[in-house]
Amino acid sequence: MNKYFATIFVMSPALAILSCSPSSREKPTEATAEKPAEPESRVQHGTNGETIIKLDAVTQKTMGLEMTPLAAAELAPEVKCFGRVVDPAPLAEMLMELGKAQLVFDNSHQELERMKVLKQENNASERAFQTAELMYRQNSGEVSAIWFKLQKNFGGRIAELTGPMVLPPGTQRKPGLLDEIADARGVFLIRVDMPVAETLNFAPTGARILGLADGAWPVPASSFGAVPAVDPLTQTRGYFFLATTNQPPLIPGMAVTAFIQTEAQAQSGVIVPRNAVVRCNGASWVYLQTGDETWQRVEVKLDRPLAAGYFVREKLKPQDPVVTVGAQQLLSEELKGPSTGD
Repeated sequence: MNKYFATIFVMSPALAILSCSPSSREKPTEATAEKPAEPESRVQHGTNGETIIKLDAVTQKTMGLEMTPLAAAELAPEVKCFGRVVDPAPLAEMLMELGKAQLVFDNSHQELERMKVLKQENNASERAFQTAELMYRQNSGEVSAIWFKLQKNFGGRIAELTGPMVLPPGTQRKPGLLDEIADARGVFLIRVDMPVAETLNFAPTGARILGLADGAWPVPASSFGAVPAVDPLTQTRGYFFLATTNQPPLIPGMAVTAFIQTEAQAQSGVIVPRNAVVRCNGASWVYLQTGDETWQRVEVKLDRPLAAGYFVREKLKPQDPVVTVGAQQLLSEELKGPSTGD
């Protein structure tokens, strides 16, 4: 009897241990079941394979995203050309030469008129009168020669700005627009050459000139007539335009892009703000809001810049909301790809 009770006493601790083992094995299983699910990826793909970024309201606020509805716009078709800001030094030299000739001519003109009066009063000899008349004609020819030189190099419109050939005696010639062009004081003469395969069947009336400076935007320019001769190297025909601006700066010799206005009917489109544009893989993009929490990257062509942004005709329509603050953050989020979780 004692031996039986001893055996029971020894086995009791082992039974107690075995009775706790199942509960201890179940705890890891319960812990595994309670592990939180991975967060939903911010980068998704639509039914057509397009990439969509999804952000909740809290994330949007944290990023500081701001959207702007696109404004409608109309712009006539334009011919895109290239040109340069004309160096005013040769023009200034010709104008200085012309000014000296005009001064001599005006003096000889005044002397001739004085001799006419004296001759009528029999106070001047015929010889003196003929000498005065000869000097007048000679000086007039010198002014005409410089005038034709200006016309040959810069066109008839420039030559016309030199003013009348003959002024009433004693009248002072006043500085004009040509002097401002020659000094490059906010007035710039721009030569624009047409592409070899491009011809205009109309006389251009204006253009938009875009310089190469960072942050530059197109400035309006008025037509200033055709260039008298073709370019000897490229054999292209050119036109002169006159731009009056100090911002963005134009510098003599600077290469520019010109958008020559045509007579065709205006086209409809939208204006994309500059701060909405991001660059990726050599292209330009904007982020279009497609839902309360979704955005899609859309490629745009920015070949028609404006002061307020870019004129775009394709893929976007008026009132489309695009990201104007935080677009670069969306691009970074998209390039990170789908979230892998922890």
